[in-house]
Amino acid sequence: MLPYAAYLRVYEPLSAFPEDERKRWTAYAASRQRPRRATALQAEHAESIRRLLAVPPMPAPPQESRDAYLRRVDDVLYVCPWQTRLRSWLAFSRLRGTTPAKVMDRFLPKAIAEQTADDFDRYKRAGGSAALRTHIHTSTWHIPTSWFVPFDGAERWLVLDGKGVRGKGSAAEVPAPTTTPVPIRNLIYVTSMAQARRRVARALAVIRKHVGEVATATEVEQVGRWLEEFHPHSLVELDYGGLVHLMDDETLEADQSVAELSAALTGLDTGQEELAYTMYQRVISRWKSIQLLESAN
Repeated sequence: MLPYAAYLRVYEPLSAFPEDERKRWTAYAASRQRPRRATALQAEHAESIRRLLAVPPMPAPPQESRDAYLRRVDDVLYVCPWQTRLRSWLAFSRLRGTTPAKVMDRFLPKAIAEQTADDFDRYKRAGGSAALRTHIHTSTWHIPTSWFVPFDGAERWLVLDGKGVRGKGSAAEVPAPTTTPVPIRNLIYVTSMAQARRRVARALAVIRKHVGEVATATEVEQVGRWLEEFHPHSLVELDYGGLVHLMDDETLEADQSVAELSAALTGLDTGQEELAYTMYQRVISRWKSIQLLESAN
């Protein structure tokens, strides 16, 4: 069973990488040994379990991952590096910063925790803030509302029993992964970076104009700033990941969170307050009920 987590990913075109990395990713794409899309999440999860069950446990791998998620659109290769070591360090830092010391010692021996923190500090000093840029954001047990903003309902790609159902409309210009194996059940959105940035800017303007500087505006702004760090011709993907295991097929088919949030923003901007409230509450209620499962027994 995969972790109950969703992923927001950025795939940069091969041309965005330094020459030595371009050569490596080109060879990687041609390799038959690399993890395929259908098994990539399982491979990531299995590797992390092996590290945590090791004696002593390893919160982060000793070397950065050389794996990546790949997409091809019009013969252009797009790459989303896993960055497992960096993402593990960041997750470890969040856990350590929010967990009491006595509880943290139960998770990890103090010496290992301190060594991991020291390794991360050395990495940050050597690489600066640019070294902390990740191509993948992870959210457990729910999807933040701000993650739906960069997408359009027509870019929805639902897979049930290995069969995909695509959204309709002109926004569905970026192909979903129909040419490569996909998980049996999944829900994915994918769009161009230009579209994603445009939608984030529009949402931010609408929220600030009609609601003000609220927490939602801050969250949308953070997504926008993250997207600005990447090549303008990149692709952006929202992957429901392991969260699909918290929903049956009927619930997945009914999930139109992206379209509903877009309708809420349009209603807010056009003075249709009842529509805006209804659509927004529909999204919030859906994900609150799923998030509550974290504390269920």
